Amino acid sequence: MLLTPEVLTILILNGIFALFSIVAFVLSMRIFLRWNIDSTSEVQYKLEKESFLASTIIKYIFTIKVPLFLFFIFALDKISNVITGAMCAAGVVDATNSGAYLIILKIINLYLFAHWLKLHNQDMTDKSQPYTKLKFGLFIGLFFLFMVEIVLEFIMFSSIEIDKMVSCCGSIYSSSSTSAISTLFTLDTSLLLSIFYGNYFLIVLFYFLKNRYIFTTLNIIFIPVSLISLILFFGTYIYELPSHHCPFCYLQSDYYYVGYLIYFLLFMGTFYGLVVSFVKETKASYVISLLFNSLYVILLSLYIAVYYIKNGVLL
Repeated sequence: MLLTPEVLTILILNGIFALFSIVAFVLSMRIFLRWNIDSTSEVQYKLEKESFLASTIIKYIFTIKVPLFLFFIFALDKISNVITGAMCAAGVVDATNSGAYLIILKIINLYLFAHWLKLHNQDMTDKSQPYTKLKFGLFIGLFFLFMVEIVLEFIMFSSIEIDKMVSCCGSIYSSSSTSAISTLFTLDTSLLLSIFYGNYFLIVLFYFLKNRYIFTTLNIIFIPVSLISLILFFGTYIYELPSHHCPFCYLQSDYYYVGYLIYFLLFMGTFYGLVVSFVKETKASYVISLLFNSLYVILLSLYIAVYYIKNGVLL
């Protein structure tokens, strides 16, 4: 499996990322420990040049990491064709013990890298560079998470056995499954939808009240609530099948790749919702967060409305 073109591409890029990340990590440690913007010493001057180099490396990693994440999902879907029993990326993820953890870690790292970039851009707009130590301190922690991600990715791909039978998405995302996610199907749909729409309307409320910490907290809660709601309820209207709950299949051409749009809207909405507390409170961040969260809710709700108009009943 390691010699599959898509997998080989990912592993080569990971090797390049790891090399550059180590350089950025060493520079970040020096800057974090010795940075003093008020100093006019030769050491500080050297650190300022090193900070520019480290920032460029980290921006390069993030710039490539976003499309690489999409390519990773594409690769999982592609190699599912050669794994017995797998029908989409879900089967590949379930084929190893590290697959689910890798997906979760990749999503967390995307949020953290995006916040680093936002913090860096904010730092560059101020002559006093008030966030320099903070952003490189953040990268020091992010470096270790990134290294774990690279190792987990290698472990996952190397442990996939082509001739081993795996579960298809229909059995993984069902109430009869023995996987951890099967416990979600015991949730009451009415309660889940009440939480989903209630969470969204609270986000709208605190957008107007401009309470940054509650607004951010609600966006953090909105991430798992949205994903669970998508799997258990809204996804069935995208597929127009009450038994199909896979969060990967609507990334395929059969559903016009709408999954990429859905996840993009959720990421952008919640990311800017977190920015107002963790980077800087600005009106633009509030507006962008509410806009994308609203588009996410509207899009999923439209699937229900369209299905009802076409069929006169709900699933």
